[in-house]
Amino acid sequence: MKMVAPESFTYTAGRRAVLLLHGYTGSTVHVRRLGKYLYEKGYTCHAPLYAGHGDVPELLLHTRPSAWWQSVVGGYDWLQQQGYEEIAVAGVSLGGVFTLRMGTLFPVKAVVSMSAPVQEKHTTDILQRVLDYARWYVSLQTKDPAIMAERLNHLANEPLHELEQLRQLISSTASRLSRITAPALIMQGQQDDQLYQDSARTIYEQIGSPHKELKWYPNSGHILPMDTEQTQVFADIYHFLEQLDWKA
Repeated sequence: MKMVAPESFTYTAGRRAVLLLHGYTGSTVHVRRLGKYLYEKGYTCHAPLYAGHGDVPELLLHTRPSAWWQSVVGGYDWLQQQGYEEIAVAGVSLGGVFTLRMGTLFPVKAVVSMSAPVQEKHTTDILQRVLDYARWYVSLQTKDPAIMAERLNHLANEPLHELEQLRQLISSTASRLSRITAPALIMQGQQDDQLYQDSARTIYEQIGSPHKELKWYPNSGHILPMDTEQTQVFADIYHFLEQLDWKA
């Protein structure tokens, strides 16, 4: 089975722009349906594919988190270059962390954080995400268990320098939550791991914005824009964006 490589995407509509950010080991597929939904509601949506993502797992493991972050900043800069003066940011999982980080460093219109981890994670937990991705990716190329085992074993013994940098990036973002003053919507599935549920509470409590809201989804897991309560998630994001004081 041949894998179709994911790509960055842009849906151009009105003057209100939303930067959409996907998760770690994921791709823009995580936010494509959300992008189409908001586009049909009149919002321009741009989703950058992070460096090293959507390709072989070895490339993902060897690409620095700083390069993923530059993909995010590049997406924001691109929207500005197209003339968009007001940009909201919405992201899931690592994309949620990047969304919060954008809120501490850039004059964003609003932040929508879904399933963002800000509690401490061990590098071995992050490596497991890579191995799960690798298992799926290799399964598209071969069904030979010996080949799959050899490839996964090779990845499991790779140096973890980049993953330690990712852990530090998450930690540094968590320490700056009070700097976020833009309106904020925090969204979390109650079927997700406890670490993410605890993180949602921490984000809500520590974020500096006077306009903030925490929404729970009882039947959803980690990737909210693709889970069972997708319709409600989309509607809640749209309602939140519509309440903002846009110039256009």
